[in-house]
Amino acid sequence: MSDFFLDARLLDELTARARSVPRLRAHHNLHDSPEAQAHRMLVAMEPGSYVCPHRHLDPNKAETIVVLRGRLGVIVFDEAGRRQEVREMTPGGAVIGYNIPPGVFHAIVCLAPGTIFIEAKAGPYAVPLAAEWGTWAPAEGEPGTAEALAAMRSAFSD
Repeated sequence: MSDFFLDARLLDELTARARSVPRLRAHHNLHDSPEAQAHRMLVAMEPGSYVCPHRHLDPNKAETIVVLRGRLGVIVFDEAGRRQEVREMTPGGAVIGYNIPPGVFHAIVCLAPGTIFIEAKAGPYAVPLAAEWGTWAPAEGEPGTAEALAAMRSAFSD
């Protein structure tokens, strides 16, 4: 079996890994190291995984996501945390992904079990700056994340 191909077995294993960890997310890097100039990864995400609203201030760090399985919601926020755009992304749907430019606050919400997407952005990896997090939302692991996630999820119909 070649490592060149992204097959159903790999996606199933990644989903199983996401379901087995408290964050309900798992990554499979397609780039070689954190210092790589291009970061490409498969991400499995389960409902209940909280992604804090954030932005990338580096002018070279647009973020691209394309959904391969499941349903993923994206919310774009203004500086004060007000929703500006809400879209649901599904494979083969009206919206299959996004390309968020640097400086734009956004968050994703997993809307279906077994959701998997490809994420790409410029490297190398840099620890996010305080100014890159939405101050109106709790950080991952802080009190209030369940309420923040429920509020974001309410933007999408079932």
